[in-house]
Amino acid sequence: MSTAEEKARLGEKVRDFELLLTGNKRKHLYDYLADGWLVLYFYPRASTPGCTQEGLDFSALYDRFRQAGSDILGCSRDSLKRQENFKAKYGFPFDLIADTEEELCRYFDVIKEKTLYGKKHLGIERSTFLIDPDGVLRHEWRKVKVKGHAEEVLEKLLELQSA
Repeated sequence: MSTAEEKARLGEKVRDFELLLTGNKRKHLYDYLADGWLVLYFYPRASTPGCTQEGLDFSALYDRFRQAGSDILGCSRDSLKRQENFKAKYGFPFDLIADTEEELCRYFDVIKEKTLYGKKHLGIERSTFLIDPDGVLRHEWRKVKVKGHAEEVLEKLLELQSA
């Protein structure tokens, strides 16, 4: 299978990626697995109401995620500058990924056709992925509704860890 067709699959090890992160850092996805689990959430656009609330909800529970041995990364197609401004404005304690080439978005299959004001366009479908320390995709949420989502992810993390 070519890289262009490769997709993350539940129960399988995810591919490593080089990430461009806020703070103008470059790290690999696997770097985050060295310390435990990873919550990787995708949102349509920085500084929009739903995306802001989702980031604030994950921020509010960040210490609990860290106590449970998990880190959090947010990802959108926004530029690094836009991600930097978003993180700084709301004080998110975790990094945001600027996936301007959509490589990570396509691998996790979150680019979907959407309709806005009657016009169709491609955009990110709000989605979250839970990856274990071995790099295995253990759970995914698609078409996420923001309200209560961060709590649901934390509950699933704790459930999978105790299984």
